[in-house]
Amino acid sequence: MVCARAALGPVALWAAAWGVLLLTAPAGAQRGRKKVVHVLEGESGSVVVQTAPGQVVSHRGGTIVLPCRYHYEAAAHGHDGVRLKWTKVVDPLAFTDVFVALGPQHRAFGSYRGRAELQGDGPGDASLVLRNVTLQDYGRYECEVTNELEDDAGMVKLDLEGVVFPYHPRGGRYKLTFAEAQRACAEQDGILASAEQLHAAWRDGLDWCNAGWLRDGSVQYPVSRPREPCGGLGGTGSAGADGGANGGVRNYGYRHNAEERYDAFCFTSNLPGRVFFLKPLRPVPFSGAARACAARGAAVAKVGQLFAAWKLQLLDRCTAGWLADGSARYPIVNPRARCGGRRPGVRSLGFPDGTRRLFGVYCYRAPGAPDPAPGGWGWGWAGGGGWAGGARDPAAWIPLRV
Repeated sequence: MVCARAALGPVALWAAAWGVLLLTAPAGAQRGRKKVVHVLEGESGSVVVQTAPGQVVSHRGGTIVLPCRYHYEAAAHGHDGVRLKWTKVVDPLAFTDVFVALGPQHRAFGSYRGRAELQGDGPGDASLVLRNVTLQDYGRYECEVTNELEDDAGMVKLDLEGVVFPYHPRGGRYKLTFAEAQRACAEQDGILASAEQLHAAWRDGLDWCNAGWLRDGSVQYPVSRPREPCGGLGGTGSAGADGGANGGVRNYGYRHNAEERYDAFCFTSNLPGRVFFLKPLRPVPFSGAARACAARGAAVAKVGQLFAAWKLQLLDRCTAGWLADGSARYPIVNPRARCGGRRPGVRSLGFPDGTRRLFGVYCYRAPGAPDPAPGGWGWGWAGGGGWAGGARDPAAWIPLRV
């Protein structure tokens, strides 16, 4: 919900949350379009403009406008003396500078350099254009307008289209401190999910009976099919997706982030490149996965990339393949009996023995990267031979059609 502080002078933001209509068009339809606004006449005759409250939605790599307008009595004061400042809320009492403008002087900070600029759609427009949106851009932003001793501020929330996925490393479940969970998500092309993102995923059917860290330091897990080992059948909780009284997001509250260990719930968004399944002439051990993908101008896909390809690119493949963390998984959009059950999702075979188990590989090719083998050529072993001492030498590989 958008909120604003009470106005202290003639400056009044349009990020107020009253008397407005929330847009419900799909996120894709909203991109590149101006927001619907309502204009109200105040008692003083000045115009106060508001935008739709709630949040604006983008995706990784996209461009989004964070809306913020203000009314200012230009007849009595000039606009050149107005300072516009955007900050990101990183903690209830902590802010990170994003962008500052004072007259013709503009400056972006940190990772926002080269990506953030004012929209500049006439006097009173303090809206911020953010290009090449990243996963780290998700969150709440404050727009502050200041003139001499008068100021006002409003909040805008930036949400991202994407997918939440549970994660634990090869070492097993409940092995991650909060900082380790942050690193684990980053290594798998994600960030720690927020409580709001986890709740939305639960409403979309996510069911996972292992508690994990979230970005606010809390530990929670979603249960859409209540059962005894997952919080019980008779406990309290939010109403489940099926209308039952026992489903919901179980919450352990805020935990000691340096001592206690749990899994992680990660979030990732749209992929700029493409994930594809590479099936060599013969399946390969984990040690051969990187070279197999490299032969096609790609790298072994990360877990987050496979989840994004499943959710956002509708990748459906009933064949397990290696991923970069040494796990073997496969994505199912259209459930069928021989592909892991009746629910869509990314199936996991855990972390098989990388020297003895053989699979294909899920690869990720970045945008613009050429395919050295567009005709379907890769690398592998020709002829027979079987195993030699339980391993094969990748140096002996030769080009093979795949």
